Amino acid sequence: MVVSAANAAVNVNGQLFDREHAVISVFDHGFLYGEGVYETLRTYNGRPFLFDRHMHRLRTSARMIALPIPLTDAEFSTRCADTQRAAGLTGGEDREAYIRILVTRGIGALSYDPAVTPHPSVVVIVKPHVQLPESVYRSGVSAAIVSIVRNHPETVNPRIKSNNLLNCALAAQEAVRRDAFEGIMRNHRGELAECSTSNLFIVKNGQVLTPPLEAGLLPGLTRGLLFEIGAARGISVREATLLDADLFGADEAFLTSTTREIVPIVRVDDRPIASGAPGPVALALLEAFREQVHSGPRAANQL
Repeated sequence: MVVSAANAAVNVNGQLFDREHAVISVFDHGFLYGEGVYETLRTYNGRPFLFDRHMHRLRTSARMIALPIPLTDAEFSTRCADTQRAAGLTGGEDREAYIRILVTRGIGALSYDPAVTPHPSVVVIVKPHVQLPESVYRSGVSAAIVSIVRNHPETVNPRIKSNNLLNCALAAQEAVRRDAFEGIMRNHRGELAECSTSNLFIVKNGQVLTPPLEAGLLPGLTRGLLFEIGAARGISVREATLLDADLFGADEAFLTSTTREIVPIVRVDDRPIASGAPGPVALALLEAFREQVHSGPRAANQL
């Protein structure tokens, strides 16, 4: 099956569908209770970027909710490739893919007992990757510190990349209402944690700072890669507890995510960050990141 690249191709438990015909049972516990984990990948030159790291994080998230993962990494890779081909998104101009892998507890009775769901469901969604316009990177974006507090680590641990995204969805929706590109979330102590769909960084006196995992945030893969890129380029990148004042007093700010790379933040809550323009450190890291991801087949997998 080949579907238009304007649409998505979906692999549901090994069977391929177009977006109009892809279905999953209403008795799937991913639908009923949000019980499941996921990963979002993108391709460069048709290859899923940091695939091995995404698989490691998927399995880590699954272990934290005692969810068995029924496929090997090689089997996940095959399903992604099959779904990319079905969508006609195997690389080249306008043929890069957004890939979402979801594993749920599976179909069962209306019960929280995992014994009623012996077979996890696996869904792979592939659709065209939509790159942000270069003007966004040149001009930067606005963000808003939202009222929604990031999940307390002793409730739903933010290190679990869970299908239950209500916490982040509410934060993102508040940002939309405030005409902001992203919503910045505090933790239960009032410290800055992360954005609704990305990780947060600031630059102060030449040092790049990002909240520690203990602040209650997802260990983003682009976030982690920046520590490596910074070390290679002689740019100090480290964790630090950050408060609102640190953000508003920063020389630069930016966000990172798999699908958006490194995006400068130039305004927060209608207040400019420093000059109100993208700073040299963020732009240098973006350039270095893009050099890294386009440096060859190995970079497109695990570096």
